[in-house]
Amino acid sequence: MRYIRYIFLIVVGLCLVTVALANRSVVSLSLLPPELAQVVGLSGKIQLPLFLVIFLGVLVGLLIGFFWEYLREFKIRSDLNTKSRELHRMERQIKVLKEKSGEGKDDILALIE
Repeated sequence: MRYIRYIFLIVVGLCLVTVALANRSVVSLSLLPPELAQVVGLSGKIQLPLFLVIFLGVLVGLLIGFFWEYLREFKIRSDLNTKSRELHRMERQIKVLKEKSGEGKDDILALIE
């Protein structure tokens, strides 16, 4: 199984390098449309290779997806923590009740009490 994972990672790496080599041309990214940038007086332009824009877009999309999933599962994790605390509380109560009833002691000693 380990070798399959290594082969998969090598294939993915080769694909990423191929995409990077095929998209080396420099592109200009603007923060705002030109008309709005003139009104605001802010010209946020940056020159980046196209493959970097593609990879950063994928990375930002993954981060947004992970964050969205984290928020979506918050209620599930909260319920799980509540149930876990309740379970531990009940286990402590069972332990106290077993000690009171004499369970776990010798049968003869339990009958005497």
